[in-house]
Amino acid sequence: MSTLNIRQDGALDCLSLGALIHRLDPGIIPFRKATECQIHVSGGEFNLAANLSDCFRLKTGIASAMVDYPIGDLVAERVRSMGVIPFYKRFKHDGVTGPNIATVYSDRGQGVRGPVVFYNRSNEAAARLKPGDFDWNAIFAGGIRWFHSGGIFAALSPTTSEVIIEGMQAARAAGAIVSFDLNFREKLWSFSGGNEHAVKVIARIVENVDVLVGNEEDLQKGLGISGPEVAAKSKLDPSAFFGMIDRVVERHPRIKIVATTLREVHSTNRHSWGAVAWVGGKTHVAPACELDVLDRVGGGDGFAAGFFYGLLSGAAPEEAIKLGWAHGALLTTFPGDTSMATLEQVQAFAKGGSARIQR
Repeated sequence: MSTLNIRQDGALDCLSLGALIHRLDPGIIPFRKATECQIHVSGGEFNLAANLSDCFRLKTGIASAMVDYPIGDLVAERVRSMGVIPFYKRFKHDGVTGPNIATVYSDRGQGVRGPVVFYNRSNEAAARLKPGDFDWNAIFAGGIRWFHSGGIFAALSPTTSEVIIEGMQAARAAGAIVSFDLNFREKLWSFSGGNEHAVKVIARIVENVDVLVGNEEDLQKGLGISGPEVAAKSKLDPSAFFGMIDRVVERHPRIKIVATTLREVHSTNRHSWGAVAWVGGKTHVAPACELDVLDRVGGGDGFAAGFFYGLLSGAAPEEAIKLGWAHGALLTTFPGDTSMATLEQVQAFAKGGSARIQR
């Protein structure tokens, strides 16, 4: 068992708070030559809720902004199709300046050519979210087991971090475990006050957090923790990550679990993949594998979903980390940001399954 005291019942197994976005994906064609795109509905917090619902069959919800225009309708339809219960603060679209559902543009790259990602978050509706926009008592009235948010949403505006703290405190009062994915994006924080400001904002959020997701760079830049004394021998070497945990927990003693993926990129389509977790003073390392990547976006959210599912289902930490590792690996084999895997596929791969044909 983990060191978490997870309640066994609740109308919601997990509620995520964050921005919904849509991603335009021209596949392997760079945008400057693209003639068509697939549309993926995404957002780190939504990805987690969607994965837990669709693959892991849990009851999940998303608290987010919704805009009354056709792109909002498209996003809302995808939320429903993944079985995620929506709790929306609605905004009218004026047809000129918005507000908008943010757009992410991301080709997939190929071979030695890496993916290129850029954004249009101009006048994003989610950035307008503020304390008081959600009735947490009503949302949590039937019980809530887990609450999640992330660093990208925190960076969108001065009010988004405040609504995260409000939601976390309400979730804690309702008996939920609280998690946060640091997901540090320097470009967003540069626009929102810089790294020093980011550390102050994130510190206030993390005071409420039981489970933290973030890699070595996230811990350094998001928490202002000094770099590891031990140099990693490779991207899959967990020693540098584990070498920072004592400083993380000393500064934020509420944290009981810290976890992350490990990835060595050999080419756009060939990655080495691993995962690690620190759970109540003990370290756990998933096996490493080689990935043939179709679409790398969302792999980290896939890991978090599988790992959280393991913890929510009562699995031992060493099993939970394998479920996260397996689901994140499988997610890179699908187009888009959310899971198309089944629970049985995840469990089989976590136990050492292979790509042999299933008959």
